Amino acid sequence: MKQLIACCGLDCESCAARIATVGNDDALREKTAREWSEMNHAPEITADTINCTGCRTEGVKFAYCSDYCEIRKCIQEKGFITCGDCKELDTCQVVGCVFQHAPGAKENLLSPEK
Repeated sequence: MKQLIACCGLDCESCAARIATVGNDDALREKTAREWSEMNHAPEITADTINCTGCRTEGVKFAYCSDYCEIRKCIQEKGFITCGDCKELDTCQVVGCVFQHAPGAKENLLSPEK
């Protein structure tokens, strides 16, 4: 599995926060903050908070991902690399929410490249 596949299966390589961080793109940070703030009803998401190198990589993480993500906490507690290592993947309601909005995430977790 690619290192840039997040614990939940999202592809960090295509994430606007990571792209903005790696490219030091303040315009993309602004755009991402606006979109994420509206989508999540979270006015505390500002351009200053859009910094992330990827869920499973060394370096800075978006605050939600590092401090609040229940999925990330769960796999760390269980000693897994991703949710793809868990026998409850098909019935888990927590990661299931991700799959509803990003069906490719589950495919990423089940990829034979793992």
